[in-house]
This record gives sequence, C-alpha cells and structure tokens, in this order.
Amino acid sequence: MDVVIVGAGQAGAAAAAKLRSLSPEAKITLLGAEPQAPYQRPPLSKAYLLGELPLERLMLRAPDFWEAQKIDLRTGVEVTSIDRAARAVETSAGRFSYDHLILATGSRPRLWPADLGGDLSGICAVRTLADVDAMAPEYIEGRHVLILGGGYIGLEAAAVARKKGLRVTLAEAAPRILQRVAAPETSDWFRALHQTRGVEIIEGTPVARLTGTNGRVSGAELSDGRHIACDFVILGIGILPETALAEAAGLVIDNGIATDARGRTSDPAIRAIGDCASIPSARGRIRLESVPHAIDMGDCVAADIAGQGADYQPKPWFWSDQYEVKLQIAGLNTGYDRVVIRETPPARSHWYYQGDRLLAVDAMNDPRAFMIARRLIEAGRSADPVLVADPATDLKALM
Repeated sequence: MDVVIVGAGQAGAAAAAKLRSLSPEAKITLLGAEPQAPYQRPPLSKAYLLGELPLERLMLRAPDFWEAQKIDLRTGVEVTSIDRAARAVETSAGRFSYDHLILATGSRPRLWPADLGGDLSGICAVRTLADVDAMAPEYIEGRHVLILGGGYIGLEAAAVARKKGLRVTLAEAAPRILQRVAAPETSDWFRALHQTRGVEIIEGTPVARLTGTNGRVSGAELSDGRHIACDFVILGIGILPETALAEAAGLVIDNGIATDARGRTSDPAIRAIGDCASIPSARGRIRLESVPHAIDMGDCVAADIAGQGADYQPKPWFWSDQYEVKLQIAGLNTGYDRVVIRETPPARSHWYYQGDRLLAVDAMNDPRAFMIARRLIEAGRSADPVLVADPATDLKALM
C-alpha cells in the first residue's frame, strides 16, 4: 500500500506517524514544501520569536524518528499537480504513485492587496518559520508596529511586540476585536487587557491603504482620513485554506476541500485533513483551524486507511497565549443567544448558551472551567447557568 501525504505540518505528520503504528508494511511518503522537518507552528510568533524556545524544540519529532519509522520524509518539495487517473503526484522531486493520497496542505495568510500598498517591503505575515525569521529583525525596542486585524493572531502579535518594548497600534475594521469568533464580553475583556499594556486599539475604522517611502511601508491611511505612521506592519487579517492543488485536480471545494466523515474527498482515493479540509457536522459543513483538530483528523484518516476506521467526531478546542493570560476555548459558539460570566479572580470564564444548551466556553486563566465545560460539551450535556455564574459553585458538581 503506497500512501503519499502532501503537507508536512501538524496534520500530515500526525497522519504519517499514526499510519505507521497501524500499518507496519505500508509505504509512506511525506512531502513537505518547507526545508525543515515537521515543526510546531503555534510557538513561532510567541515563544520562538521571544527567544524562549530554541529551534530544536520546535520540531515535532526527534531528528531520527522519520528514518527509524521508515517514513520517507522529503522536505523542500513542491507538489505541482495530481494525476487522478494514474494515481500519481508530480513534484519538483519527481513523480510519486499512490494507492491513497492525503492532502494536508494547510492554509495561508490573507495578504494585503498590492494596489493598496501590499507590495511595499516591511509588511509581515506570520505562518512559517521563514516568515518569523524574516520579521525578527524588525523587533527593535522603541519602534512602532501597526497590526492589521484584531483576531487572535493580531492580539498575540500585539502581546509579543509589547513584551519586546515596541509601540503597538492595532487596527480592526469590524466594530470590535474578536467579532468573528467571540462574544462582546470576551472582546471587552481582551481590549482592556491590551489597553492596560499600552496597545492602541482602533476599531470600526478600516485601513484604506498602506503608504510607503522609497518602497518600504511607513504608515497607513484610515477610511476616516487619519494617517498612522509606523516602522513596519504585521498582517493578522485571517487565513485561507490551501485548495489550489485540489481545485486544479477537479476535487469539490466548499470552504476548503470538501470531505465526508472519514476525510474522503470527491475522489475516494484522496483524503484531506486539517486546515484545508471542510467537514460535515450537525451545524453544516465547517472548517476548523487548530492543532488538536489537525492531529485528531490525521489520526482518524490514518486509521480508516489502515482498515480500523470510524467517522470523525470533531471535538473543537483552541487556545491563545497573550501576556500572562492563557485563553482556552472549548466548543463552537455558533448560534449562542446568551453568555453567562463566571468570575473567580484572577480566573474568569464566559459560557455560551443557546437556550439551556451549553455550546462553548472562553476560559481566561481558568483551566478548571475549561476542562469541565469541555467534558460537558463532548458528552452532550449542559450546566445550570445559575450555578455556573455563582462563584461558590464547585464546578466538579456540574459533571
């Protein structure tokens, strides 16, 4: 059985390792576009950029793991096309045949339009090790960075910049930061957190264009006519699933590469996992962008290829580190109609309900609330909102 995995990120690496544990005789080829062996992405723009995590600790596996497991890891390889009829992929390193093809192509940052200043130098996107290494020299104490986007990527970038002594302005086009992913209560809490650290936050005012001097970004014009001077720009305006390879091969695309509950695309010999895949759920087709999802879906698809499959049951959870705050999120808040706040200083959590049904929780420095809520949500159970809001309630009693 020849299995080719395109993409050597968290999802592709997880699928390769799981498949090897279940199928000792399979021929596994893992193709990565980057020159490095599979590594962790979340610490790149935080601990790694701050100098708190060396490069070797970013690696997902020990250097000799891939050879010892007889996984043919090929780095620096660009996959150019899929020949579905011949069941082969064309790459910069030659042609690879497959019985099963797994697309773990991940996602890419949204870039600023070139005609609005996006072609200037000094504009940084954060996705790969090369991205972070390239932007590291920009972090000089006292310089002024403009961050575009008030999602978690933008807020994490703001926290790191302030830790390194930079002046920070964050511009969010929507009426509030975190509007796409969190309730106003969570937006308010994080806005206050950043403002107390000296971050200037501008909301509800889109950036009209980036301006430059001698080909390098030097500021931004806002839609209300204001101009913000800066030394460099960080983009945090979202990510897009990497679907070009699949689309060119004629696979169905629906907010990502459309799959069934076992990761199968419209071609049964091709699977898709992780950020690039859209999966069926009770709330319709969704796409999850998180490390736990990448690992779990990679494991599920590998098990199915090895003949031990079951439908993938996503258990969404996420996290974000900002300053001394660890935010942990369990569940999906889509469709919530009220938020219950639980305060047990210094911890705080926001519980999302639809009627009496618990959907999700945002837990700030509150790992107990996160774990209890996660277990309840995964079990399809809820918790009495009155008890949740009462700081005297022992959360374990809600199980």
